Amino acid sequence: MVSISVKAPGFSDWSGLLDLLRASYAFMEGRIDPPSSLGRFDARMLEEKSQDEILLLAEDRSRLVGCCFLKPAGEAFYIGKLAVDPEHQGRGIGRELIAFAAALARNEGMRTLELQTRIELTENHEAFAAMGFRKLGEVSHLGYDRPTSVKMSLDL
Repeated sequence: MVSISVKAPGFSDWSGLLDLLRASYAFMEGRIDPPSSLGRFDARMLEEKSQDEILLLAEDRSRLVGCCFLKPAGEAFYIGKLAVDPEHQGRGIGRELIAFAAALARNEGMRTLELQTRIELTENHEAFAAMGFRKLGEVSHLGYDRPTSVKMSLDL
């Protein structure tokens, strides 16, 4: 049974969180350009990120199996670093994290959830569309003259 929660004040497994993110994002290596910003992160940076953003954690019998960060942006929560442990993918954990984020956003008076997914990751586009997200447009990373990400939104 997976439980989703907002990071408790005593959470300290930043290395474990970094390991989860790296394992979840490993399939992107060599597929996306530019590479994920995760490559520049260390455990301390994740802890700092959690000071400015809401960190959601998914646990299965006290084992960390998923996460995402929520950053307030006007009337939206921007979802970043959404990850599910590869051994636990396909069990609906990502969908549960999104549902929890949506409920939290509604409770905070937000109108939408927003995210970006890389152009190359068409399976992610389809998964988010199946959860109700719609494509808003395409954006480019700094220094790129072509779209590198798809911007998506879920109305609450």
